Amino acid sequence: MLVVGLTGGIATGKSTVSTLLRAHNVPIIDADVLARQVVLPGTPALRKIAKHFGQDILQPDGSLDRAKLGAIVFSDEQQRKVLNGIVHPAVRRAMLWGVLKCWWRGESLCVLDIPLLIESGLWRFVATVVVVYCSPEIQLQRLMTRDKSSREAATGRLNAQLPIGEKVEWADIVVDNSGSLQDLQGQIQSLITKLHRKAGWSWRISWLVPPWGFFSALSVIVWKAIRGRRTAKKRTIRP
Repeated sequence: MLVVGLTGGIATGKSTVSTLLRAHNVPIIDADVLARQVVLPGTPALRKIAKHFGQDILQPDGSLDRAKLGAIVFSDEQQRKVLNGIVHPAVRRAMLWGVLKCWWRGESLCVLDIPLLIESGLWRFVATVVVVYCSPEIQLQRLMTRDKSSREAATGRLNAQLPIGEKVEWADIVVDNSGSLQDLQGQIQSLITKLHRKAGWSWRISWLVPPWGFFSALSVIVWKAIRGRRTAKKRTIRP
């Protein structure tokens, strides 16, 4: 099974691409959705959060009061690291289970929709990285329109993230969302064809012969680690 990592920058249209892929029956594992699910009432992650931050961050129905928790971690980097140390491993476990379920169903591919795929290092664990791109100026204009924010405020949000141009350097496939929705839909059709072609017939062997699938996945991780070092070296020597 081909495991694909989908990412992009804020306001580049990654969510739209994810929706279009889902409409074509491509299995999507959404990290943002899982991040909400792993802290639902009764989950181990929520119990750990309440134990560390106190019962005050829970609402009367036992659910997480995101506003109160956000007020705590927003201005305290150490507390934010504690929170991430609880939530991120839970999300990764949930993603792994999602991938295993897709494999068990005999899917030829699945897509991990992860906003911070590159920054978190999770790109190492996918066979193909797809980056949704648009020019920085279009990205800025879309963000201003979407959030009804000033140019200065939108620029500040963009500057706080890894530039989309740098994310493209990590991509195996780039979806250019600088045009219309119709243009994007055409690219999605092409993307799905490429991914199915890349999955090929090997996904059947990985399902029928699990050891083969394991060593195939291991080879991907090793190759990604080598590629990552080469990319880092290239960036280091760039003027």
